[in-house]
Amino acid sequence: MAEDMTLDSYLAAGGVLTNPTNVPPRYRAELMKLMATFVDSELAGAAGFADIINQGPGIKERIAAARIVLEKTDNADRVLTIMGEFGADTQRYATHHPWTARLDRNADIGATRSEHDMRLAVFNYPITGWADAVIMNLLMSGAVAEQLAEFSTISYQPLAEAFRTIAPIEAHHGELAVEEAAKLAEEGETAQLQASVDYWWPRVAASFGSSRTEKHEALRKLGLRRLTGPELKSRWQANATATLDQLGLAAP
Repeated sequence: MAEDMTLDSYLAAGGVLTNPTNVPPRYRAELMKLMATFVDSELAGAAGFADIINQGPGIKERIAAARIVLEKTDNADRVLTIMGEFGADTQRYATHHPWTARLDRNADIGATRSEHDMRLAVFNYPITGWADAVIMNLLMSGAVAEQLAEFSTISYQPLAEAFRTIAPIEAHHGELAVEEAAKLAEEGETAQLQASVDYWWPRVAASFGSSRTEKHEALRKLGLRRLTGPELKSRWQANATATLDQLGLAAP
């Protein structure tokens, strides 16, 4: 960074930070929020999926589901470790929140967060059955892929590197979901799959947030965002619609 350049100007010009030292308070707050949202969503997602493992139709499916739970928890730990460098109590963090807590299936909270933690709203809803878990994983993995592509370029370099490591792991979860959905469709469960698509689609879509331009511009100047929520959602919708079409399913 040039001596006559402010930190804000440095970040706005594409500069990167590499450690917590001298991180501006606003930058730290937004970075911690981003990390907490990811960690809480991964831990809540893993907890919800853990409850469905034994509903897998075979041993291989149960092993795959168990691996997803393990890898999501490990992904959360990668980012939680970075949060610890900013002072987060990592030992207490993973056990303090009720990760298995869920709302009623028919609740409608939009993008409202849990009162317990920073998980995305979609992780407040319960999974009901194996086919439902497969579709939730399929749609949400696509959303996560778009978010991770965005976060892999943020200005806090250690976190960007962590997200680049996590991205292919999460992408594989989506691939497993597509394979399992195809198998279920072949076995005649298309109606159940479509019902789950209709249920999860709007809830996953809500995870991209709103189009608050002032907020986005502030994050862009800090190097913490590029695309807007609606732009990311549009990309997800296009990819998810194409995937569903291949499975004989339809986006709502």
